[in-house]
Amino acid sequence: MSTLAWFACASLVVWLWLLLGQGFFWRTDQRLPRPGDRRDAPHARVGREEWPGVVVVVPARDEAGVLPLSLPSLLAQDYPGRAEVILVDDGSTDGTGRLAGELAARHGGLPLTVASPGEPGPGWTGKLWALRHGMALARARGPEFLLLTDADIAHAPDSLRRLMAAALDDDRDLVSQMARLRTESPWERLLVPAFVYFFAQLYPFRWINAARPRATAAAGGCVLLRTETAVAAGVPDVIRSAVIDDVSLARAVRAAGGRIWLGLAEGVDSVRPSPGLGELWRMVTRSAYAQLRYRPALLLGTVAGLALVYLVPPAALVAGLATGDAAAAWAGGAAWAVMTGTYVPMLRHYGQPARAAALLPFIASLYLVMTVHSAVLHHRGRGGAWKGRVHSGGRTVAEGTEFPARHGE
Repeated sequence: MSTLAWFACASLVVWLWLLLGQGFFWRTDQRLPRPGDRRDAPHARVGREEWPGVVVVVPARDEAGVLPLSLPSLLAQDYPGRAEVILVDDGSTDGTGRLAGELAARHGGLPLTVASPGEPGPGWTGKLWALRHGMALARARGPEFLLLTDADIAHAPDSLRRLMAAALDDDRDLVSQMARLRTESPWERLLVPAFVYFFAQLYPFRWINAARPRATAAAGGCVLLRTETAVAAGVPDVIRSAVIDDVSLARAVRAAGGRIWLGLAEGVDSVRPSPGLGELWRMVTRSAYAQLRYRPALLLGTVAGLALVYLVPPAALVAGLATGDAAAAWAGGAAWAVMTGTYVPMLRHYGQPARAAALLPFIASLYLVMTVHSAVLHHRGRGGAWKGRVHSGGRTVAEGTEFPARHGE
């Protein structure tokens, strides 16, 4: 066989293993029970006084554009127990805190407190600094649970009830949902389902939720966390410099003996628009190299792996057909077919046509370039840039700050 055929066969073997041996990551059935399901039934009979108290903590920085779509949904939660909302205004310049108060006065619902922690302390990312302040205020209220949610996430009226029912029924310390991201623009429809697909491939939900877990992760947009577990895990102090804070949070909870559940959301939606490629590009480059622990060797391995798994199959099929290399064409076509089949369920979850699954090699090539660009930004001292701040080397500074050259870089 030709060299190309051998590469195509290797890619096919990898895809068969991913199909069957990676926790069935491609399935989309890891979700909270719907109202009326068997697991929900016991809590339908629980009296109001028996539901645990909850404080919702919302870190927010320059979120005036999305807050009118998200905050009222939190204030309107139909939760039988005691609940309130704390919004932590993380140095906003667009009137986020003032707008939150106006929305609460206009819509009513759960009590709202707006707080501000000041600029991040040394070694803290802005979001985790805001969470630290909000969680400290929340713990003073004595709730049994904390709901940590982003300012761009809108919740269905029964969202908190369903999260709590899942935590109580399964005795989980952390219940997290991967919010349904916005898919209205062409670029969002192209890239967003793949983002969630790649996340599930890296952190198979079944492995996370198993009695003997083989992976650990959470989705930071929606995390219900038992307060005593957060205290035992030292959260968020132990993860204060984490760029990928949701996965770091889950690992800290797991290390403290906590039980975790993660699944796809229904009724928990991101309202943040990312209509152009630039917005989505910045979202990925902010954390892609951090996922690789800032290690060049892991970057090289990731680039090689993505090329083998996603780019070789279509290249082998086209080249094999063009040159008469039947083995390369057959193996490349088979690998591409398996790849396409695993992507279809996620596209359906996002209401996208199944035929778009054939574009996955092209989408993967974009994510590959984003990952490399993330590493370039880090080595230029621009890694982790988000909303006017750059988190680099454990420091959080205003974007635009010049960094001295670092030895060996």
